[in-house]
Amino acid sequence: MKAGIVGLPNVGKSTLFNCLSNAKAQSANFPFCTIEPNIGVVNVPDPRLEKLESLVNPERVLPATVEIVDIAGLVKGASKGEGLGNQFLANIRETDAILHVLRCFDNDNIVHVDGNVNPIRDKETIDMELQLKDLETVEKKLDKVKRAAKTGNKDAQKEEAVLLQIKAALEEGKSVRALEFSEDDYEDFVKPSQFITEKPVMYVCNVDEGSAVSGNEYVEKVREAVKDEKAEVLVLAVGTEADINELEDYEERQMFLADIGLEEPGSSKLIRAAYKLLNQQTYFTAGVKEVRAWTVNIGATAPQAAGVIHTDFEKGFIRAEVIGYDDYVAYGSESKVKEAGKMRVEGKNYIVKDGDVMHFLFNV
Repeated sequence: MKAGIVGLPNVGKSTLFNCLSNAKAQSANFPFCTIEPNIGVVNVPDPRLEKLESLVNPERVLPATVEIVDIAGLVKGASKGEGLGNQFLANIRETDAILHVLRCFDNDNIVHVDGNVNPIRDKETIDMELQLKDLETVEKKLDKVKRAAKTGNKDAQKEEAVLLQIKAALEEGKSVRALEFSEDDYEDFVKPSQFITEKPVMYVCNVDEGSAVSGNEYVEKVREAVKDEKAEVLVLAVGTEADINELEDYEERQMFLADIGLEEPGSSKLIRAAYKLLNQQTYFTAGVKEVRAWTVNIGATAPQAAGVIHTDFEKGFIRAEVIGYDDYVAYGSESKVKEAGKMRVEGKNYIVKDGDVMHFLFNV
């Protein structure tokens, strides 16, 4: 699962990517690795993992991760191929969620591509380009579907109605994510089309250091503008985060954060928020060899969770032994949880809860 960082040029995208890419900001223990120059595999900060490590004392600890993609800055006309438009739109189509960076700070030394700071205008510029691209997609699909619908094909007629709903919304400047669909219509007609504006979005307001805790007037305007969208707004002083990352010593970084009124780096909050935006949650395996955080979709069943470890675990799933995270911490070890009768045995229909500590039994 990938989250793509998007925005106009010079709003702080690459600085943010570099902040996220720097493991010092997230944890003193875990390394960061790069798959490609513009894709980072970022550890998801999770204090529960550190607690389990202290209880189990394993040989190694592996955190959950999320992929962050740094996408080239978009300009007006991108939907027609202006600037790096075609590359931008191809890259964003491959992501599962969007982190939309908006400049919410004044600085005469950093030129704004449109001459002055206006995050609402910037948001609308990118929204329009993405909506125009989706409009192009829906019109191409409609050309094919209409012909089939005229022959009396019932599925084609259903799809035509859904596509016309999407087309009308896009022409009004609305994104696909703002629309409501039945579960069947979504699965059959919306999801396969991979509309860019259907992807979940989080607006990252890049502010100055003085606004890192409470935001500013620009942030309030953004919150007002997106209140009807299914979107989260996160405030981050990206330049300050970069300064914190320059500090080698963990204690120094904590002191810097305390000085500006933050308990943890904003980048850590962003990574957790991106993880949630991607509809992800964590379960744990805990043993002397390894304590590990595993990523599953929210709503995953026990066999699906087992399949994340190995496909054979899912195919031959028999049952799962499950300990709630709070119970594990309260009793201090797996053996004491068992003695207290707090370990549960769950079958194929069990829906995994965030923080479950699990052990799978399978037979292939």
